[in-house]
Amino acid sequence: MPGLRLTRRSVDDIPHPERGQVIYRDTMLPGLGVRVGVKSKTYIVEGQINRRTKRVTLGRTDLYPPETARRKALIVLGDMADGVDPTAEKRRKAADKITVEKAFNKFFDTRPDLAKATMDNYSRTGFIYLKSWANKPINEITRQMVLKRHQEMSRNNGKVTANDSFRHFRSVYNFIAATEDDFPPNPVSILSQARAWNKERRRQTIIEAKQLPAWWDAVLSEPDYVRDFLLLALFTGMRRSELQRLRWENIDLDQRKLHLPTTKNGDPLTLPVSDFLFNLLEARKENAGASPWVFPGNGPSGHIVEPKKFLQRVTAASGVAFTLHDLRRTYITIAESLDIPHYALKRLLNHRSSNDVTGGYIIINVDRLRGPVELISGRILEMKEA
Repeated sequence: MPGLRLTRRSVDDIPHPERGQVIYRDTMLPGLGVRVGVKSKTYIVEGQINRRTKRVTLGRTDLYPPETARRKALIVLGDMADGVDPTAEKRRKAADKITVEKAFNKFFDTRPDLAKATMDNYSRTGFIYLKSWANKPINEITRQMVLKRHQEMSRNNGKVTANDSFRHFRSVYNFIAATEDDFPPNPVSILSQARAWNKERRRQTIIEAKQLPAWWDAVLSEPDYVRDFLLLALFTGMRRSELQRLRWENIDLDQRKLHLPTTKNGDPLTLPVSDFLFNLLEARKENAGASPWVFPGNGPSGHIVEPKKFLQRVTAASGVAFTLHDLRRTYITIAESLDIPHYALKRLLNHRSSNDVTGGYIIINVDRLRGPVELISGRILEMKEA
């Protein structure tokens, strides 16, 4: 490595190598140098901390003269002599600037393929439920802060919401910690160690066979967009968000199939359309107008958003309390009662078989599902007449 008294002229006269890098050492200040690449020239400082050589970049040579570089280098070398690693300190200061709000935004930026529903759920956590933490460095969130906020949310927002929010926060924290050195352990671990997670019971409610006739009659008395929305939910088991965002371009009536390019788990889904749904969708298409949405709405999204009111009307008229997810459970319960193969059931609900080696080898296409879909449809139509 050549030595050179670094002056503005001598630095400008250093030739660029054809490839690689060459370091020129300053003969006036040991530790200061210029790293010369094919297109760049950069001031560097080298020193030892605990008998290990550390190199710090000061900046490009066109930004300031060697005299300024020497002053900066003396400060860095002094820190090194005191055992301070400037590189680690720089990383620490950068990590301190990552607030909770910035952490969530960074998480979203690196995951552009997140399903919209997932993005919405994480956004509610970061920007609504944890809004009071928005400007706090995420690495300063303590275990006690997590425990206290989780308890507050459990009381004020519901136990499931509190659990979900801190699962989201845990994921974002782990993501940021993976990109930074010397990050504190994830503070959400306190909820497991203190056994403070709220117990959650999976809902088991469905529309029973004896309830279906009254429910059906109440649905048929609703406006056509409500009727079709609820019947499509019952006859496909689709999730609420999938129904709300269903577009006519996703439905091929000629091929009698329905395609969802994006679903909750990120996988696309193609389902056959039963005879009953074909007639329903064909009639709906004839009156669709110019809207691209199967179920248009008046809000800025363009599609139906909140079905709560018409669910309440149907409940009041039929005496059957239900949620849209109850319809999904009803669908799969009927399907299972018909002895439809296990892997066909998983495909109908778009559940992954990631931990099932055998399932990974089984390819179930849309034609393979036509028989099961017609069986389910026929059984629902029988039950509504009981």
